[in-house]
Amino acid sequence: MPSTSLVWLRDDLRLADNPALRAALDRDDPVTVLYVLDEESPGIRPLGGAARWWLHHSLSSLAERLAERGGTLVLRRGPATREVRKAVTDASATAVFWNRRYGGPERAIDADLKASLRADGVEAASFAASVLFEPWTVQTGTGTHFSVYSPFWRACLNQPAPRPPLPEPREIPGPRHPIASDDLDDWGLLPTHPDWAGGLRETWEPGEPAARRRLREFLDDDLDGYGTARDQPAAGATSLLSPRLRWGEVSPYTVWHEAVDSGRAGKFLSELGWREFAWHTLFHFPDLATKNLRREFDAFPWPRLKPSHLEAWQRGRTGVALVDAGMRQLWHTGYMHNRVRMVTASFLVKNLLIDWRHGEEWFWDTLVDADGANNAFNWQWVAGSGADAAPYFRVFNPELQAKKFDADGHYVREWAPEHLTENPPEPIVDLGESRKAALAAYDVVKGAARA
Repeated sequence: MPSTSLVWLRDDLRLADNPALRAALDRDDPVTVLYVLDEESPGIRPLGGAARWWLHHSLSSLAERLAERGGTLVLRRGPATREVRKAVTDASATAVFWNRRYGGPERAIDADLKASLRADGVEAASFAASVLFEPWTVQTGTGTHFSVYSPFWRACLNQPAPRPPLPEPREIPGPRHPIASDDLDDWGLLPTHPDWAGGLRETWEPGEPAARRRLREFLDDDLDGYGTARDQPAAGATSLLSPRLRWGEVSPYTVWHEAVDSGRAGKFLSELGWREFAWHTLFHFPDLATKNLRREFDAFPWPRLKPSHLEAWQRGRTGVALVDAGMRQLWHTGYMHNRVRMVTASFLVKNLLIDWRHGEEWFWDTLVDADGANNAFNWQWVAGSGADAAPYFRVFNPELQAKKFDADGHYVREWAPEHLTENPPEPIVDLGESRKAALAAYDVVKGAARA
């Protein structure tokens, strides 16, 4: 069998601006494109339900696009090290290319695999594709990582501009004798009993073509009003690119350059910067999803969990209008407006006094855009245990937030209309009293920080 180049895809399910794919095509060898569903390697977090739904459809779209250009998508399931090495043997691959990952377990897998492949005489190379500024390239003046966003982003902007995106290949020469592949349907990524994904199907079309269309629609129709309307959940001014970036259906380089070229990027670029900061933080703190970044927060006296309160929050039955609306939007669509994410997270942690990790786990299971960095990073930011210059006493009052950002009630009316009736439901906790309890609990954290 003639040699081939193997491209191992992960969170980069696209053909355009894919450096690993471009490196393989530059060798003029047949190319085998591989995706491995790895939920078995140590430290690898299994995907949530909404993410599995998205992955199924994104892989299906990618397979079609590869076939149109002469390529083939090979699917394997199991520990990545084992499955990649088996694919190398099966395809007689002399070179393996992938785009870099930045979580701790993922980096360990990639580093070990790269070393073992090279030891066997197989070329192995990795590339920057999912972040604009790789974490180790952005440092403070003393050579350490950043813990506050504003100086981090200033340091990024003082670096050379992100590289231009690579063009989409017109042809992808697949191997003459394709190697064995799993059947995507056999992976069971889609819900069946019950099929709860109807709202996801109504809301989203996964895949690279849809991602590019959404980027163009956002730049053409919504970017001008983004700076002022982005915090209004009913305004429709947000980019809706977060799941596209999470799955790599569009690259941050493409988003950056097309936004800059529009001449109207403004506030939107700083939102890309926040995403960069999350990955920067995860790179330096791999346990971000399970351990407090600010270790003094380990002293926070979480009360005994009330399952009924957690379930009421999960189902959007708290009696607080904006919280209920957001949680129902999440359950139905796999998505929630960012302003409402902050409000719902604050309510869970600071009004219900439930450990942020319970909320992070729920979002991980229900969000189509949950990734290893941003989900945990943002939960810790709201909780007060994360990378933030401000202290814990920032408590989002959901009633004031609704008056400010949903003054006409359009968002609440869509998702939780009973709150706008003559007899709205009663909140399960008093907002004022629960806020006082949260601040009292935080005094313990402040005491631990001084100790």
